[in-house]
Amino acid sequence: MAAPYQQLTDLIAEMPSCMVAFSGGVDSAVVAKAAYAALGERAIAITGVSASLASGELETAIRIAKSIGIRHETVSTEELENQAYLENQPNRCWHCKTELYGQLQGLATRRGFQVLLNGANADDAGDFRPGIKAAGEHSVRSPLAECGFDKATVREIALHWDLEVWDKPATPCLSSRVVYGLSITPERLARVDAAEQLLRELGFSTVRVRYHQDDLARLEVAIEDLPRLCEETVRKQLAEDLRKIGFRYITIDLEGFRSGSFQQLVSPEELLRYGKTNDPFQ
Repeated sequence: MAAPYQQLTDLIAEMPSCMVAFSGGVDSAVVAKAAYAALGERAIAITGVSASLASGELETAIRIAKSIGIRHETVSTEELENQAYLENQPNRCWHCKTELYGQLQGLATRRGFQVLLNGANADDAGDFRPGIKAAGEHSVRSPLAECGFDKATVREIALHWDLEVWDKPATPCLSSRVVYGLSITPERLARVDAAEQLLRELGFSTVRVRYHQDDLARLEVAIEDLPRLCEETVRKQLAEDLRKIGFRYITIDLEGFRSGSFQQLVSPEELLRYGKTNDPFQ
């Protein structure tokens, strides 16, 4: 049986041309690398840019695309112009991805790229991901999931290809840090971004700053980093700096970092309504 990286490249080689929704994270980087290896100039990577993109992510995407060799462009997305998105209900991600994929679909048609690809992997199928539904509605293919590759396998492929993001923590859009029901505003996104940058400057690599009602910040870091976060000098400095940013209350989550921790707020009915399909990658 062929190695995973070869399976992925062979799958994409069957496509006449492709456009990759490219965030610069490990998943989309592996897809972009395979697309360029398989199709060369018949592949292009596109990054959506808006106020919900965390600081440094665009620069990383540009650098990774350059290292791969694939053509790379950006498109401005306008999800913050959509009132339904700003209301921040559990299907917020569907509105965001609908905006992105709609723009990419139009761009691909104008430019002659016949297949849209994203970086969803097999692990995403069991999670609450309304964006996957949007991908299906726009005929976006997920080659990692089609190959059955989970996140661990994707990282192994990225390491094999010496991609610098092979161990990069996931960095979803800033809006995912705002508790459901609390409206999305540019000011809140900027506060989250600045707060997470503060934590990274202190040496915490895996971080989330969750924005709750009453301007409360809930800090999540890797569980092994909790003792250092609670050190008096670190704690006091963070509390002071976060209040300057605009947070009124600062808490530390004793369970540490958990991807998608707001999902526990989503009812079973909403899971079925917004996030689950019988075949999420078709």
